[in-house]
Amino acid sequence: MAPTALSAPTESRTHTKLPLKVAALACARPTHILHRTPWRPSVATSAEGSYITLEDGRVLIDGVGGASVACIGMGNPDVVRAIQEQVAKVAYVYNMQLSNQPAEDLADYLIAISKGAFDMVGIVSGGSEAMEAVIKTARQYWYETGHPERKNFIGRKLSFHGNTVTTLSLAYHPTRRLPYADILDTNVFHHVSPAYAARFQLPEESEEQYVERLRAELEAKFLELGPHTVAAFVAETVVGATTGVVPAPRGYFKAMKSVCDKYGALFVLDEVMCGMGRMGTLHAWESFGDGIAPDLQAVAKGLGGGYASIGAILMSKKVVNGIRDGSGFWLHGHTYQATPIACAASLAVQKVIARDDLLANCREQGEYLASLLRQRLAPPSKAAPYIFDIRGGGMFWGIEFTTPTEDDTFQSAYSKKYGSQKLAMLVQERCMSKGLIILGFTGGADLTGKKGDHSILSPAYTVTREEVRKIVSIYVDVVEEIFGALDL
Repeated sequence: MAPTALSAPTESRTHTKLPLKVAALACARPTHILHRTPWRPSVATSAEGSYITLEDGRVLIDGVGGASVACIGMGNPDVVRAIQEQVAKVAYVYNMQLSNQPAEDLADYLIAISKGAFDMVGIVSGGSEAMEAVIKTARQYWYETGHPERKNFIGRKLSFHGNTVTTLSLAYHPTRRLPYADILDTNVFHHVSPAYAARFQLPEESEEQYVERLRAELEAKFLELGPHTVAAFVAETVVGATTGVVPAPRGYFKAMKSVCDKYGALFVLDEVMCGMGRMGTLHAWESFGDGIAPDLQAVAKGLGGGYASIGAILMSKKVVNGIRDGSGFWLHGHTYQATPIACAASLAVQKVIARDDLLANCREQGEYLASLLRQRLAPPSKAAPYIFDIRGGGMFWGIEFTTPTEDDTFQSAYSKKYGSQKLAMLVQERCMSKGLIILGFTGGADLTGKKGDHSILSPAYTVTREEVRKIVSIYVDVVEEIFGALDL
């Protein structure tokens, strides 16, 4: 018997009352896809540059690159040509049997532009897989170098490293962990405090004192676990979705690396979201990580730019030498690993970024975007009293709100007008209805995941000044409309 297509969800089936506009879209037609939303999303039919056309003819400007992925926009002719040519040559080989030229060329390119930070590359199919591979490679390194006791990994609270069971264990995103809490590994994955000064630095602390407190906490965790049992400390260079583009305070990564060095553990960075140019430098650690290169690093989103599913782990000479002196090969593998089409697409994307000097545009337009946000959301804007922070760099920016739970008067007025709908999701929905795609997230302002609302803007590196003005104009108009309707 054929499965029955899922119709538009109702309040009784989802336990969530959908906004009328969203519910209307959801009712458009049934679907056999079990979507990640309680409604059926609108269907995109074509895209060019930063613009996406929907099946009903509406055209949206993508202010966030999907999920900070589409770094050179869509429909780039050089990338399209590279994919088409590769499909005609060889579409697939299995990586345990044969290598392929696009994979070899991509690896050569990534090492060449790393300025000596990395020695070899492992190519996978996405960000979660890249972080899974990082964990396994770190473990392989210690296993092969004669230290099997090094099995503990230390991550941070309010972090995100992927949606597999292992990467959810490494990270600490409270709401994403919740349904799976009973099957997550709490024996070898441990957590220390986030490096989130705006929320957790004490009033009496200087930046240096805050960093020292976090360094001392990490060292205490090493000592608690047994320094000789720690495999790695793992962090996002700039935290993305969980807290909304939060860079660490100056000196933080230097301090964390000093603890790793003191006790011989690996220093690992997750740049799946913030890397490959998103912060205005190839690697986020070059501009937002004290210039400290890691032993292992994961990249993904900006690597393929949305043209193919691809991720990679970048390995330092230290790690590579440890594995070479052992088995001599990578023990990790998947069926769709280093595939010719994905590697051809990724290499073409990276060459477009370099040829067109897009990182310079990323920095220039990012500064312009931030200046517009700060101007438009400052007094006398109706939203100004409720903007907690605007932060970021390059083409990656977060806008965090002072949320209803932090202000009793605001909470009462907001609930009266908008009910239980989360502020960040309301902003996202209203932006979409006005032709702008953004990301909205909740739960990043405290360790329980119950407080906080923020938006993320991360346009393509190709974005123009005019497009930046359009993105900011729609976003600010929506935010002011929402706050302006409150009876305060």
